[in-house]
Amino acid sequence: MTRRLVPIALPLMAALSVPACALAANVVAQPDPQARQRVDLSVRIEGAPGPFERIDGHADYRVENPDCVPLTAVTGATVVPEQRVPVIFEPAADGGYRAEILLDRFRGEDYYGKGVCHWALVGVTADLRHGQVDFSPAIHLADIAAGRDVVKHFSNKSYANAGNARIDIGADSASAFNDPQATFRIRLHAAAR
Repeated sequence: MTRRLVPIALPLMAALSVPACALAANVVAQPDPQARQRVDLSVRIEGAPGPFERIDGHADYRVENPDCVPLTAVTGATVVPEQRVPVIFEPAADGGYRAEILLDRFRGEDYYGKGVCHWALVGVTADLRHGQVDFSPAIHLADIAAGRDVVKHFSNKSYANAGNARIDIGADSASAFNDPQATFRIRLHAAAR
């Protein structure tokens, strides 16, 4: 008897959990016109074997108080709303790149009748494109708040093999590579305005 229920139960459970996921996907966060927490994010490329064709990125935000979000009907999980915002980096006088990030970008709202959902920055990813490779270091909110630099190391071989489409997130140390001397660094630094 149980064997007959499994082929029916699994698709039914999946179908019932879709509406809760759709609720989170339908949330459109509204910009906060009173946003004041501005951060200057800088990107410095140190020792790269060549140029990058494009430098941009994105900031990820998510609701930080999941108790304002209803549980899904079948699984009982909470699908917390998230938003991704493009980040435009401009060339800086020091040879690096800069962008402005708003920590309090979105206005808190009561989307589900369970209280106000408050948005918070999760982190910012810089995407430095060379060929078909995105070199993508990220800095998270804890590092931004503490004023800590994030330095990611990348292999020169990864840069040279730009014909293979991929995302390279780098490593925390050059020693992670077979030839630590054949690496370059991308440094992310955030400073409050």
